[in-house]
Amino acid sequence: MTRRSLRVVLAEDSVVLREGMVELLSARGCSVVAAVGTPDGLLAAVAEHGPDVAVVDIRMPPSHTDEGIRAALELRQSRPEVGILVFSQHVEAVLAARLLSGGAAGVGYLLKERVARTSELVDALHRVATGGTVLDPEIVTGLLESGTRRSRIDALTRREREVLDLMAQGHSNRSIAQRLVVTERAVEKHAAAIFLKFDLPPTATDNRRVKAVLTYLTETGSP
Repeated sequence: MTRRSLRVVLAEDSVVLREGMVELLSARGCSVVAAVGTPDGLLAAVAEHGPDVAVVDIRMPPSHTDEGIRAALELRQSRPEVGILVFSQHVEAVLAARLLSGGAAGVGYLLKERVARTSELVDALHRVATGGTVLDPEIVTGLLESGTRRSRIDALTRREREVLDLMAQGHSNRSIAQRLVVTERAVEKHAAAIFLKFDLPPTATDNRRVKAVLTYLTETGSP
């Protein structure tokens, strides 16, 4: 049975990988109607072309933390008929849970390094486009583990916890960077990830840094 040609929007900030995926998908019968490198480009392309499925990386400009997944969440709200396949090299169970919280139909999350053949990716696209769900086993494991954790602190990576611990001690980003021997930009990225995992969106009045520290002190029982 011949499958219909899928109309695909591809969001990947790496130019080399993006162009390579366009060639591979096109060779497999998919019609890549747009290939973009930013979350805003993704939203605009989906609005313009109305694809069957969008392939989205998690970490995209400008901060390379969670912009891709935020755009995917927006698409789930505004264009629920469009399938979403997260295609990333990172295992982010917390972000996967957020994407799946509105329902698993038409959602996929695959790890780049574990897709051995283009046919596997195309098969996943077809399943997602028709309302199916495709999850890498590592993502499933992460979801199960995160679901049994009682503390949001457990969702943090080792480095994120180090950054938060130093925040709680009153250190600035510059001081944290010096102590951990990293750049201030790296500290900012870790802080953004902490805010995301603690579900602390930016607002005009709230200080997310203070709230993150309060959460840390409360859940670790620190004085």
